[in-house]
Parts: sequence; C-alpha cells; structure tokens
Amino acid sequence: MEDIILRVQGLSKYYAKVKALDDISMEIKRGETHALCGENGAGKSTFIKLLTGAILPSSGTIEFEGTVYDKLTPSLSMRLGIAVIYQEFSLVPYLTVAENIFYGRERSRMGIRSIQQMNAEAEKLCRDMGVEINVKTKVCGLGVAYQQIVEILKAVSKNAKFIIMDEPTAPLTLKETEIFFQIIKKLKEKKVTIIFISHRLEEVFELCDRVTVFCDGRFITTKRTEEVTKKALISYMVGRELTDDYPTSSGKFGDVVFEARCVSNKRIHDISFKVRKGEVLGIGGLVGAGRTETARAVFGADPITSGEFLFQGKKYVPKSPKEALGLGIGLIPEDRKKQGLILEASVKDNSVISILGKCSRMGIIDRKNESGIVKKYVDELRIKTPGINQLVKNLSGGNQQKVVLAKMLATNCEILIFDEPTRGIDVGAKQEIYHLIRELTLQGKSVIMISSEMPELIGMSDRILVMADGRMKGEIGREEFSQERILEMGSEID
Repeated sequence: MEDIILRVQGLSKYYAKVKALDDISMEIKRGETHALCGENGAGKSTFIKLLTGAILPSSGTIEFEGTVYDKLTPSLSMRLGIAVIYQEFSLVPYLTVAENIFYGRERSRMGIRSIQQMNAEAEKLCRDMGVEINVKTKVCGLGVAYQQIVEILKAVSKNAKFIIMDEPTAPLTLKETEIFFQIIKKLKEKKVTIIFISHRLEEVFELCDRVTVFCDGRFITTKRTEEVTKKALISYMVGRELTDDYPTSSGKFGDVVFEARCVSNKRIHDISFKVRKGEVLGIGGLVGAGRTETARAVFGADPITSGEFLFQGKKYVPKSPKEALGLGIGLIPEDRKKQGLILEASVKDNSVISILGKCSRMGIIDRKNESGIVKKYVDELRIKTPGINQLVKNLSGGNQQKVVLAKMLATNCEILIFDEPTRGIDVGAKQEIYHLIRELTLQGKSVIMISSEMPELIGMSDRILVMADGRMKGEIGREEFSQERILEMGSEID
C-alpha cells in the first residue's frame, strides 16, 4: 500500500465570484519530490496558502498523515511539519547562520541564551545535510544560494517533513543551482517530501518523481516525469498545444545602427560590438560577467570613462536614461518590479510616464489622447488586464513585462535592450514575449538580449556575444551556437 502523506479532496477557494482554486483533488506520496506546474494565475500560490493556513478554503478537506482537516492554521501547519521556502527569504541579515536557524527558538542554559549551544547544534545539522558553511558567519555575507540553504536548514531544524519550494532557483546562478540540487537530493535521502514549483521545466524533469499541473484554478493531471514529454507538459499547462519554442529568424538584417568602440567604466573594460537593423544580438556569460553593466552604460544609467558609442552613424554619449529614450534607445530591466514599473500605479500611468509631453497640450494632459495610446499598446502587445486603470501590481509577471515594453515602444525606440526578458514568467507568457521580440525585429527594430537561460539565448539570438569578468570574450555565429561553447568562453578569465 502506498504511503500517502497529503491528500486533498474537493479543495476550493472563491473570492466573491472568482474561483482561485476550483475543486482540487490530488495526493502526494511520502518522500517524493513532486512538481507543481502551471501558468501564472493557475492556482499554485492559492494552493500553497491553503496548505500553510495563510488563507482558509471555501470548501473541501486536507488530509495530512491520515488526519482530515477542513482547514489549517499557520501554527497547526507548522506543528504538522509543513514548511515553505519562498523566493523572498525570511532571514535576519545581521544575525549569524546559527542564530537564524534557531530564531525564535533560541537555545539556552539555565535561562541564559547560549550561542555556543546553537553553534554546536547548527554545525551538527550542517554535517547531517552535507553542507559546508561557517555557522558563525552573518547571513548578509552569504551568497543567495547559501541564504536559501539556511532557510532549508531552519525548516529541517523544526523537523519539517513536508517542504514547499516556490521558484527556488529563480535567483541562482548555474553553479549555485548545482549546489542547491545537492541539498534537494540530500532531503530526498532523508525521506522529506518536497513540493517543487518552477517554471524551469528542465529542473522538473531532473529533480522530480511526479508532476501535477494546474490550469485556471483546476487540477489537470498528475504524471510520472518519465511518462510525459516537455511538449505535452506545456500543452497541459496552457490548455492548448504550443508551436515551436522559438520563432524563426528571417536572417535578413540591415546596416549597422549601433556600435560600441572600446567602452570602459568601473565595471566593464574595452567593450566593442555592433548591432544591425532587424537582428537579435544575444549577450551571454555568467552572472557578474558585466552584461547588465554593459546594458546600463548603453542606456545612460552608468557613465562611461573611455571609448565611444555610435548610434545611426553619429557619436552618442548618453548622459541619462531620459536622453537615451529621447534618441530611441530603451531598456527593459532585469528587475521589472523595482526598476521598470511603479507597482502602485495603473497600466495607463506606467505606459505613458515617459511620453507625458506627447500626451499634453499647453501643459495639460489630453486624457483622450493618453487613453488612445495606451489602448493601442494593450491591444498590440495582448496585455491581459481588466482595463487600463488596473494597478500593475495586480497583473501576472508576463503582463507586467509587457507594460514595461509598452512604455519603451511608446517612446518610438529603435533599439530595445531586454535584460533577462522572461525571468519569473510562465511558459505560455514566455512564448508571447519571444514572438513580440521577433515581431519587433521584423518591423526593423534592433534588439539586444541578455539572458542566463541558455536555451532562450540560443533559440532567440542571431549572434551571441560572450562576456566574462567585465570583458567581451568573443562572438559566436548562429551556425556555431552550443551551450558548451558559450560556457567555455564565459568561464575564461584574464
């Protein structure tokens, strides 16, 4: 008989007439790593909140280790051994690893807080998990991967037997991801049950035993990972069969429209490259290689100390992003929420913030003209929103990215720089972004695309420049594209 640790029956959550989760029934086996996949808005976050007691179900039951509950509370969920590792960590930066692990449960001797005991217990926990980390180090001095490991150690120290991981590898480099995978495998050896939520399907197939798909708040299917293909899984997630992952390039490019000549500043050194009209120029390399810094220099966000840019044959010295936008160069930044959007503002206000002058007559905003411009881009970019006055914070990641793009297109940019264009975006929205990028090049616009996702970089680029240690290491033509070549060049350090 199979050992089922979690079984939900008819689990639903309604907000007024909106069904966030609709009659979900499924089960998870003890000790398995179980992927939960679906587009943004599929119901994954609602499901997590129900399991952790953050919200109450409208109907249905949750059975955990044989006991049936009609609802869970945060304290009950914790006592049962259910823990969540969110993308945003709940660590105290200026406390040590050991202090964070036992935060709120400090060890003491004779009523006095004992750092020595906490350090000893934390070191034993690290040995048991195969983790090499100095427990006396302050968390603020750790990389993202090790901060995440501290979160896991904290959960294990509470005797967590059921850990939910929400997009755990999204902020990690390739090397950090490998470290994280080793911890997952160690947890599996200890028969800890894991729900693994990720948009990176390659990770689902590498790590998980089974995968469950939600779509529009409904349960679609549960499959063993060896019994389903990536294409079939995507089809389940989006409710339709998708075409090829990446739209085909026309292979027809115009003249050089932008050139960097021996550009340097504090972060980048002697950078030279050219961009042709109608092409996607990819920039690859490891995190910290200088890719984002190059984009910021082109966009006028960071000053250059030597070298020069040429834009449409003329010398271009960007003094600010405003000046770059005015000339026709736009940036869709890596962190759209912090750098690309005003989350508390509407779709309309975010879209026209860079062109208020064009929407005004004698210093007064023409609301009709403003709304017309925004509706044009909402339609062209297929932004899913109840209306142009909807707050951007309420949109999915893919639609937020489209609003940033609308803001850039409204300025009539000829060169668009995409820094990690699909980070944190579900698979269906990714394809929409890919097609939008290719449509832009067919209109004669040029795209510079920075991506840490190797298949994306190879699938979308017409040429790839590889960076390492703030320097350009070389260029790869489309006929020579390979992950091995990019990684080889990206790991070369002078």
